Amino acid sequence: MAEPVAVLDPDDPRLADYTSLTDVELRRRREPAEGLFIAEGEKVIRRALAAGYAMRSMLLSAKWLGPMADVIAAADAPVYQVTPALAEQVTGYHVHRGALASMRREPLPEPSALLTGGMRRVAVFEDIVDHANLGAAFRSAAALGVDAVLLSPRCADPFYRRSVKVSMGAVFSVPWTRLESWPGDLELLRGHGFTVAALCLADDAITVDELAARRPERLALLLGTEGDGLTPGALKLADQRVTIPMAAGVDSLNVAAASAVAFYATRPPDSRTRREDG
Repeated sequence: MAEPVAVLDPDDPRLADYTSLTDVELRRRREPAEGLFIAEGEKVIRRALAAGYAMRSMLLSAKWLGPMADVIAAADAPVYQVTPALAEQVTGYHVHRGALASMRREPLPEPSALLTGGMRRVAVFEDIVDHANLGAAFRSAAALGVDAVLLSPRCADPFYRRSVKVSMGAVFSVPWTRLESWPGDLELLRGHGFTVAALCLADDAITVDELAARRPERLALLLGTEGDGLTPGALKLADQRVTIPMAAGVDSLNVAAASAVAFYATRPPDSRTRREDG
C-alpha cells in the first residue's frame, strides 16, 4: 500500500514527470524517450491501470484522496499529495481534475504482428498532428468496434496527455502502432488481405455506403488531414477511393467526425444489432 506523501516544493525532483505539461514540443520528445505518459483524471487513470499499464507515480490534491483510496491502496508506486496551487506551478496549468498519474509505456507491436489473427477492420491515419483530433478518432474507433489503429510516422502521439484526455482513455483499449516506411508500408495491409479504402474527395470515389455494401472481408480505412487530405503517394496505394456524401455546400468533415461516420457505416453486420451501452 502506498501512503500519500505531502510535497511542498514545486522543484522537488520527485515531481519531475509532471513538469511543464503544457510544453507540447518538450513533452512529445521527452515522454516517449523516457517511456512514460500522463493520465489525467480519475476515469482515465483507472482505465490505464485496467489496461495493464504500470504506474510510476501519482499526483493528487487532497480532495481526491477519498475517491482514489482503492487505487492508492493497490499502488506499488509513490503517491504525492500537493495543493492545487503547487500542481499548477509544476504542470503549467490549472489541474481542475485534481488527479494525475505518470504511467509506463509498453513497446509498440510490429505492424505485421498487429495485423494477424482476427483483425477485420483497421483505421490508418496519415499525418494527423492535432492531439484532440487523434484522441477523438481513437474514442470513435473504440466505440464503433475498430480492431486496431495504424499511424504514419508524422502522426501525433496518442499517449500525449491531451489525446488521452479527449479519448477518455480509449487509446488504452484499441491496439495501435506506427508504420515506419510511409506510404510503402500500406503494402503490408494488402499482404494481410486488407482492402485499403482511402477517404477523399475524388471524381472516381464511391460512397461509404457503397463500400459497406460490398462487405470486404478485411477493411483498412485510410484518412488524412482535414486541410490537405491524403498525400498523392498514399492515394496511389489505395485499392478504392471513398467519399462521404455532403449537403448544404459543405465539402468535407473534420477528420475526427469523418472517421466516426466511416467507422459506423462500415461496421460488420454482426455488430449492427448490438445496443450501445450508455
